[in-house]
Amino acid sequence: MKLNHLNLTVTDVPATQAFLETYFGLTTRSTRGSAFAVLSDDNGAVLTLMKGAEVSYPKTFHIGFIQESEEKVNEINRRMKEDGFDVEPPQRMHGWTFYVKAPGGFVVEVLS
Repeated sequence: MKLNHLNLTVTDVPATQAFLETYFGLTTRSTRGSAFAVLSDDNGAVLTLMKGAEVSYPKTFHIGFIQESEEKVNEINRRMKEDGFDVEPPQRMHGWTFYVKAPGGFVVEVLS
């Protein structure tokens, strides 16, 4: 058994959708206007985004994208910084990692 579906409530579905496609290679499978989107990855995981007026996740809540190398983490960090995201450089913690606030109101961890 594996976890292969997650639904996130977000404040801005199109911006979140574009963020996940741009930096993590997710593919949009379907949408319903600007209030709902279904995305998937190459392994068959499905991520749905639903619009919510007020989004409040617990402080430590996040989703993660594990990369195959530290170089890939560095590349994503660089691209996000160049694109205007407020990201700190990766650090050695439980891996080579950094966190970023995604459009829509949740946090993403990128690590290897």
